[in-house]
Amino acid sequence: MRRDVCHDACVLPYIAYLRIYQPITAFSSRERAYWEVYAESPERPRRVGAVAAEHAESLRRLVATPPIPAPEQESTDAYVRRIGNDIYVCPWQTRLRSWLGLREFRSEFPAGISTAFLPGAAAEAAESAFQRWRDRGEPLRTQILTSTWTIPLPWFLPFTSGERCLALETGPDPASARGETGTRIRCSTGEAAGEPRPIGGRPPRTLLYVTEASRALGRLEHAIGVLRKKIGDTPVLEAAERLEDWLSGVAHPNALLELDYGGLVHLLGDQALRGDESVAEVAAAITGLETDQRELAVGMYRRTTYRWASVQALEHAN
Repeated sequence: MRRDVCHDACVLPYIAYLRIYQPITAFSSRERAYWEVYAESPERPRRVGAVAAEHAESLRRLVATPPIPAPEQESTDAYVRRIGNDIYVCPWQTRLRSWLGLREFRSEFPAGISTAFLPGAAAEAAESAFQRWRDRGEPLRTQILTSTWTIPLPWFLPFTSGERCLALETGPDPASARGETGTRIRCSTGEAAGEPRPIGGRPPRTLLYVTEASRALGRLEHAIGVLRKKIGDTPVLEAAERLEDWLSGVAHPNALLELDYGGLVHLLGDQALRGDESVAEVAAAITGLETDQRELAVGMYRRTTYRWASVQALEHAN
């Protein structure tokens, strides 16, 4: 476990991301024209710069007087991936994500606590803007899910270990992300694959899994069937079903799904990242359940939950 958690000259939030990249053909003609120009722009933020830019923008709003819980306009930025000649886009949706995050924050804390961080007038103004958005029939689902200090176990279900992309200070792992698909999703620190560019002569620490959304959905459906048959209603099953509902409701059939360890890579040393086989372990646990190998299922489940419980415990460490 890493203790030198200050990194890259700033401290990014310890958040993991699950992103849906829609093929550019899934957008309207007007949106498609915008994203085509955007994808070619040398000025757009790349992956690591994008996470830092999102974080800095949210901090500026929250330290303003009064705080601004959601931007007045939706973001015009996105994460971009290229596979061959195809372009895939994951819009930031900062305004929508901020509204949804505010709702979650206010529901989790009593009014006396939440108003200490965000004045009631600012929160109500944001809620009114959100209501107007909903009244216009605008979409309410984001293409990005986030998780702070840990990764929920169901997030590993849509992927296989061969779809991993690991880049450390020494460069990408040559065994990473060879993929199962006809179109190889290349592990690289080059822009051609939509991955981070080197900063200061070294690649940023990155751990990603990328797959086709159709494959991800099939794997999720299979795992849900096994969980439902073998152990019934549990929090893990409910979380997996919510994930399936999100993916099937948001992703285009030709979309990509990406699990990005994000800032969590800075809580783990190189050896721990190389040895992180959470995707393979969760898959083995499902196989153990399906084939009535109880010891395999329990062992793999415990190994993965222990790893992520140890990471999450750092939230409360001095």
